Amino acid sequence: MAALPWRIGAKGTREILLLTSRETGRWVIPKGWPMKGRKPAEVARQEAFEEAGLVGRVIGKRPLGNFHYEKRLAKKAVICQVWVYLFRVERQLDDWPEKNQRRTQWFEADDAADLVEEGGLAEIIKAFAGSYVRFTAFRKG
Repeated sequence: MAALPWRIGAKGTREILLLTSRETGRWVIPKGWPMKGRKPAEVARQEAFEEAGLVGRVIGKRPLGNFHYEKRLAKKAVICQVWVYLFRVERQLDDWPEKNQRRTQWFEADDAADLVEEGGLAEIIKAFAGSYVRFTAFRKG
Protein backbone atom coordinates (compact mmCIF):
# COMPACT_ATOMS: atom_id res chain seq x y z
CA MET A 1 0.00 0.00 0.00
CA ALA A 2 1.24 3.50 -0.81
CA ALA A 3 0.16 7.11 -0.50
CA LEU A 4 0.52 9.63 -3.32
CA PRO A 5 0.84 12.80 -1.20
CA TRP A 6 -0.32 15.97 -2.92
CA ARG A 7 -1.26 19.58 -2.29
CA ILE A 8 -1.95 22.75 -4.20
CA GLY A 9 1.27 24.77 -4.22
CA ALA A 10 1.83 28.51 -4.03
CA LYS A 11 1.48 28.79 -7.84
CA GLY A 12 -1.92 27.07 -7.74
CA THR A 13 -0.58 23.88 -9.31
CA ARG A 14 -0.50 20.32 -7.99
CA GLU A 15 2.59 19.32 -6.09
CA ILE A 16 3.67 15.83 -5.07
CA LEU A 17 5.80 15.08 -2.03
CA LEU A 18 8.57 12.59 -2.73
CA LEU A 19 10.94 11.11 -0.19
CA THR A 20 14.17 9.22 -0.44
CA SER A 21 14.33 5.48 0.11
CA ARG A 22 16.47 4.40 3.03
CA GLU A 23 18.58 1.91 1.10
CA THR A 24 19.36 3.59 -2.23
CA GLY A 25 18.32 7.23 -1.77
CA ARG A 26 16.09 7.16 -4.86
CA TRP A 27 12.90 9.25 -4.95
CA VAL A 28 9.81 7.28 -3.89
CA ILE A 29 6.40 7.76 -2.27
CA PRO A 30 5.45 6.50 1.22
CA LYS A 31 4.69 2.79 1.03
CA GLY A 32 4.70 -0.30 3.18
CA TRP A 33 3.63 -3.88 3.70
CA PRO A 34 0.00 -4.79 4.45
CA MET A 35 -0.92 -4.59 8.15
CA LYS A 36 -3.15 -7.25 9.66
CA GLY A 37 -6.56 -5.85 10.61
CA ARG A 38 -6.02 -2.56 8.72
CA LYS A 39 -7.65 -1.51 5.46
CA PRO A 40 -5.27 -0.65 2.61
CA ALA A 41 -6.15 3.06 2.70
CA GLU A 42 -5.40 3.11 6.46
CA VAL A 43 -2.00 1.54 5.79
CA ALA A 44 -1.27 4.19 3.14
CA ARG A 45 -2.16 6.96 5.62
CA GLN A 46 0.01 5.37 8.33
CA GLU A 47 3.00 5.08 5.99
CA ALA A 48 2.62 8.76 4.98
CA PHE A 49 2.87 9.68 8.66
CA GLU A 50 5.75 7.33 9.58
CA GLU A 51 7.92 8.00 6.54
CA ALA A 52 7.21 11.69 5.84
CA GLY A 53 5.35 13.15 8.85
CA LEU A 54 2.26 13.87 6.77
CA VAL A 55 -1.18 14.58 8.17
CA GLY A 56 -4.15 14.50 5.81
CA ARG A 57 -6.62 12.06 4.37
CA VAL A 58 -7.00 9.47 1.67
CA ILE A 59 -9.28 10.72 -1.10
CA GLY A 60 -11.64 8.11 -2.50
CA LYS A 61 -12.26 4.51 -1.58
CA ARG A 62 -10.34 2.96 -4.44
CA PRO A 63 -6.66 3.18 -5.34
CA LEU A 64 -5.51 5.34 -8.25
CA GLY A 65 -3.66 2.35 -9.66
CA ASN A 66 -0.82 -0.02 -8.94
CA PHE A 67 2.77 -0.60 -9.95
CA HIS A 68 5.43 -3.24 -9.44
CA TYR A 69 8.96 -2.82 -8.15
CA GLU A 70 11.83 -4.99 -7.02
CA LYS A 71 12.33 -4.93 -3.25
CA ARG A 72 15.87 -5.84 -2.28
CA LEU A 73 15.96 -7.95 0.86
CA ALA A 74 18.99 -9.28 2.74
CA LYS A 75 19.41 -12.48 0.71
CA LYS A 76 17.15 -12.01 -2.30
CA ALA A 77 14.93 -9.64 -4.21
CA VAL A 78 11.17 -9.96 -4.51
CA ILE A 79 8.72 -8.35 -6.91
CA CYS A 80 6.13 -6.33 -4.99
CA GLN A 81 2.80 -5.01 -6.22
CA VAL A 82 1.92 -1.63 -4.71
CA TRP A 83 -1.59 -0.14 -4.65
CA VAL A 84 -1.44 3.68 -4.67
CA TYR A 85 -4.01 5.81 -2.81
CA LEU A 86 -4.45 9.54 -3.36
CA PHE A 87 -3.51 11.35 -0.14
CA ARG A 88 -4.44 15.04 0.28
CA VAL A 89 -1.87 16.59 2.60
CA GLU A 90 -3.04 19.03 5.23
CA ARG A 91 0.36 19.58 6.84
CA GLN A 92 3.75 18.09 7.52
CA LEU A 93 4.75 17.68 11.15
CA ASP A 94 8.04 18.99 12.52
CA ASP A 95 9.00 15.53 13.76
CA TRP A 96 8.06 11.95 12.76
CA PRO A 97 9.40 8.40 13.23
CA GLU A 98 11.66 8.20 10.12
CA LYS A 99 12.64 11.88 9.81
CA ASN A 100 16.35 11.22 10.30
CA GLN A 101 16.35 8.36 7.78
CA ARG A 102 14.86 10.13 4.76
CA ARG A 103 14.75 13.44 2.92
CA THR A 104 11.41 14.88 1.74
CA GLN A 105 10.74 17.46 -0.95
CA TRP A 106 7.74 18.90 -2.81
CA PHE A 107 7.83 18.84 -6.62
CA GLU A 108 5.52 19.96 -9.41
CA ALA A 109 3.56 16.83 -10.37
CA ASP A 110 5.14 16.54 -13.84
CA ASP A 111 8.64 16.88 -12.36
CA ALA A 112 7.88 14.23 -9.72
CA ALA A 113 6.90 11.78 -12.47
CA ASP A 114 10.30 12.28 -14.10
CA LEU A 115 12.20 11.75 -10.83
CA VAL A 116 10.82 8.34 -9.79
CA GLU A 117 12.53 5.25 -11.23
CA GLU A 118 9.51 2.94 -11.29
CA GLY A 119 7.81 3.38 -14.67
CA GLY A 120 4.41 2.31 -13.36
CA LEU A 121 4.56 4.90 -10.58
CA ALA A 122 5.62 7.58 -13.05
CA GLU A 123 2.55 6.77 -15.16
CA ILE A 124 0.25 7.05 -12.12
CA ILE A 125 1.74 10.45 -11.25
CA LYS A 126 1.44 11.68 -14.86
CA ALA A 127 -2.19 10.58 -15.03
CA PHE A 128 -2.93 12.38 -11.76
CA ALA A 129 -1.12 15.53 -12.95
CA GLY A 130 -3.44 15.75 -15.96
CA SER A 131 -6.68 14.70 -14.27
CA TYR A 132 -9.54 16.59 -12.72
CA VAL A 133 -9.76 16.17 -8.95
CA ARG A 134 -12.48 17.77 -6.90
CA PHE A 135 -10.85 19.97 -4.29
CA THR A 136 -12.34 19.71 -0.83
CA ALA A 137 -11.65 21.82 2.19
CA PHE A 138 -10.47 20.21 5.40
CA ARG A 139 -12.96 20.24 8.23
CA LYS A 140 -11.81 20.49 11.79
CA GLY A 141 -13.23 17.96 14.16
